[in-house]
Amino acid sequence: MRIVKLLAIFSSLAFAVGCGGGSNPGGGGGGGGTPATITISNSIGAPFSVAMSTSFQPAEWDNQFFTLNPTATTTLANLAPHHVRLQGISQGVPQGSEGTNSTAWNFSILDDIAQPVLGLGDHSPEFQIAKAPAFMYQNDNSSDTFSDLTFAQFAGYTQNLVEYYNTGGFSANSTLYESPAYAQNGYKVTWWGIYNEPNINNNLSASDYVNMYNKVVPAMQAIDPSIKFAALELADFSGQVSAWMPTFASGVTAHVDVLATHFYSTCNQKDSDATVLATIPGFASDVQAIYADMGVNAGLANVPVWVTENNVNADFSDANGNSTCNPGQKFVTDVRGSSPFFAAWRPYVFSQLGQAGIQALYHWDFGADQQYGEVDYNTGALQLGYWVDYELEHILPATAGSRVLQYSTTDASNLEALAVVNSDGSVVVMIANHAVANPATDNNGSGVPFTVTVDASALGAFSSGSLVVIDKDTSVTSGPTPTSFVPAALMTFDLNGYSVGFLTLKP
Repeated sequence: MRIVKLLAIFSSLAFAVGCGGGSNPGGGGGGGGTPATITISNSIGAPFSVAMSTSFQPAEWDNQFFTLNPTATTTLANLAPHHVRLQGISQGVPQGSEGTNSTAWNFSILDDIAQPVLGLGDHSPEFQIAKAPAFMYQNDNSSDTFSDLTFAQFAGYTQNLVEYYNTGGFSANSTLYESPAYAQNGYKVTWWGIYNEPNINNNLSASDYVNMYNKVVPAMQAIDPSIKFAALELADFSGQVSAWMPTFASGVTAHVDVLATHFYSTCNQKDSDATVLATIPGFASDVQAIYADMGVNAGLANVPVWVTENNVNADFSDANGNSTCNPGQKFVTDVRGSSPFFAAWRPYVFSQLGQAGIQALYHWDFGADQQYGEVDYNTGALQLGYWVDYELEHILPATAGSRVLQYSTTDASNLEALAVVNSDGSVVVMIANHAVANPATDNNGSGVPFTVTVDASALGAFSSGSLVVIDKDTSVTSGPTPTSFVPAALMTFDLNGYSVGFLTLKP
């Protein structure tokens, strides 16, 4: 029904504007960049709806984030994230203590982050139960193998978590443990992720994970039947989808609301820009493979895919300052997670994964350093990545009825274009300039300037337009400044190196 309506809109406007000279919405155009033309057609394709979100990892090293940065709740709320992800690890696991067989409960470190998150936005975080308490693993070590591979003990722990956040609490050792957000406002955790990256944690096999999922989910539903579940949360790198998805899809019997996976482009800061960017089409291929694997199970036929972790580089420092991914190599912060490179990389990922069918894309993580953070952990200062994710959420929100428009381009190898028509007839054209100046050597390079012409003549007339560009000149304090213009059939603007441009046309 919506397709017919949108086609009618285009039909009624088709001859309202000619193919006259181009406008310069960015105040530039013809600025000496490599010329390219994106021609948008009125051929409507698949639905497009990707919700943007972000993440926290409550632990003893970052639990003071909101205390250090009291304005960060406003900064986070302004981002408008969907179902903010909470991944408690180490002392952020609220029971037990690493290296001991303690079963004592302490929610303080976890709740330093969880309670502020519950109090803002949609009041509906995704709580990923990333780890079990240390005493549930061999040698009381959360990096070791589960002691109980029936997962009955772990299932009991997850029930306590649901009771704590959703039902008024539970009692242990003559103490009532109850979430303040639930007690005071009725806010609870509806979304639950079952374990973190089981393919690289705790010596679990794919069949072990199926057994875990089938045990834990019904146990949690017995406490609160209204809750929803994100399954798998795979560390997605070469070969992992084919190694894990068929076993999961054929063996899962418990309810699944979302199939979740994680994508990083590298685990080595030495990888070139060209190498990093070349990984992105593979992300989309893996999502398509996940959907194909779910197709063998009727219960999974309508389950969407969420990407619940995403960033440029997954590496981090070990205790000696060396790379965790590359032992013996000194760890170096990969600033491409917050530099202008990110303004090309993340929109390219957003477009490719959205067209492959994902319905949510999560940044890893909100308050951190220049490699990971949307804001600086110590100061709360915004970083460029914040504005990239902000504009993706606000200009291309997850809206029912939005569909992809087909296009042609004179340079598909350097520019990623995404054209979307909304149910109100407005059109957004996003263009990510990911051209690498020197593919052999550039690492956080400057990119290549382009002068882009968007030919929207096939779409008819629009009454108003705006352009938002994020690049090396964007203020990290205040973000990009939109430019308003009167739309024409041809619209030209500059993308100066690694960057993204959002052209919005309203009827």
